[in-house]
Amino acid sequence: MPPDATVATAPEPNPFAGVDFPQLERSLRRPRTLVGVVLDVLVTATTLLALFPLFSVVWMLFWRGGQRLSLALFTELPPAPLEKGGGFGNAIVGTLVIVGIAVALSVPLGLLAAAYLAQSRSKVAEATRFCAKVLTGFPSILAGVFAYSAVVLATGSFSAIAGAVALSVLMLPTIILTSEEAIRMVPSRMKEAAVGMGATSTQATWMVLLPTAMPGILTGIMLAVARAAGETAPLIFTALFSNYWLWAHGKVQLMQSTASLAVLIYNFAGMPFKNQVELAWAAALVLVLIVLAANLIGQSLSSRQVRQ
Repeated sequence: MPPDATVATAPEPNPFAGVDFPQLERSLRRPRTLVGVVLDVLVTATTLLALFPLFSVVWMLFWRGGQRLSLALFTELPPAPLEKGGGFGNAIVGTLVIVGIAVALSVPLGLLAAAYLAQSRSKVAEATRFCAKVLTGFPSILAGVFAYSAVVLATGSFSAIAGAVALSVLMLPTIILTSEEAIRMVPSRMKEAAVGMGATSTQATWMVLLPTAMPGILTGIMLAVARAAGETAPLIFTALFSNYWLWAHGKVQLMQSTASLAVLIYNFAGMPFKNQVELAWAAALVLVLIVLAANLIGQSLSSRQVRQ
């Protein structure tokens, strides 16, 4: 064959030769396209309708509560009915102390239960898991009644400890279920490798499973904290309220009535005094910001676990 000769090749078949492109165009005249557009509009409208109350509440909180935000709110005590000014510094401290004690009570028990449930398939584990799921819908006021009977009546006084016990009952199921799920997501080969290297089952759990699942565990803890910080009914039965700081004579008095933001809002919102009502709005804004911060921290830890 001469060097300048060309070899005739068959043209490559067009893979889209049989496709009717006009049929693929979106047109409202087609029933399927029309139904899809109508459903998109309906979903968008219902989403905006559901978000409207949320944004309305948030906007009202910032508008009404933001006007009273100042440093004095965090450093002064609640005012008397006809007194001007004042703040709720003791309520912020009381909320942090009560929630902190509740975390100290519920986290160890929750982690122990979660570690057991994640590695056991016994009937006891199934019953415990079922009880934890039932407790997620436990009315908060019943937790307050329980703590009132178990702590307040036994000690003879309302206290921060009693409030923490009530909140820990509400936090416990969330911590158990989220921690169990986080531990289950750890690959089993990690524990098997630890056992193969000579570690006991307990050592593998505390030194391998729990540290690996810690982002998910912390997520559950922060979600439980966010729920507990906004509870009012349990604290009315247990911690009640106080117009004074939690400490006196250099000592923290946990076995006395303790102020909290949720109860302060409940008390001040129904008063006929403008100053107290404004303080209630400001306290509500501060409480929402605390809960929002806890939720954002939980979401951040959760997304970190997904990336890992």
